[in-house]
Amino acid sequence: MLKVGLTGGIGSGKSEVSKRLREHGAVVIDADRIAREVVEPGTPGLAAVVAEFGEDVLLPSGALDREKVGRIVFTDPDRLAALNAIVHPLVGERMQELMDAAPADAVVVYDVPLLAENGLAGMYDEVVVVDAPEEVQLDRLVARRGMTEEDARARMSNQASRADRRAVATHVIDNSGTLADLKTQIDTLWTTLAQRTAR
Repeated sequence: MLKVGLTGGIGSGKSEVSKRLREHGAVVIDADRIAREVVEPGTPGLAAVVAEFGEDVLLPSGALDREKVGRIVFTDPDRLAALNAIVHPLVGERMQELMDAAPADAVVVYDVPLLAENGLAGMYDEVVVVDAPEEVQLDRLVARRGMTEEDARARMSNQASRADRRAVATHVIDNSGTLADLKTQIDTLWTTLAQRTAR
């Protein structure tokens, strides 16, 4: 089994890389998706978040208002730490369950947004960093996700710098070009990763 950490700043295009690696045959374990699952209505995770942040972080449906929580925690490091203390252990447990279920010869890609920030590079055999200039990230967040520039900059500033992410990379995917450019890089990366599992 080859364990690959995949990371990139918000708006870098990491999700597209993750999707294409899955199409190649990787087992993708998506930390963001799991982070949403562990705070779904009725879960102990959601109960713990409400106990910490109050009932006003819930939507009328009873689901977590992720945008509201995001506005709270991304401008307040202490509140972000409190949220992470609830969610991260639950995510870690679920990721371990999924890894245990993967085939022994799989390329397992861990899609982890805060890999560099949390010092997790050493957990993986390879670390793939999806990189894009900050102005490209900002444009994507505003144009595609509908964030205000202020919100986008606040989220970007709470993440590792491009240099810090690149420093932990064994492979860097430059996602400042076209989708065709991106596909070529991913195809090359997959060949390299697949060769490692064949040894």
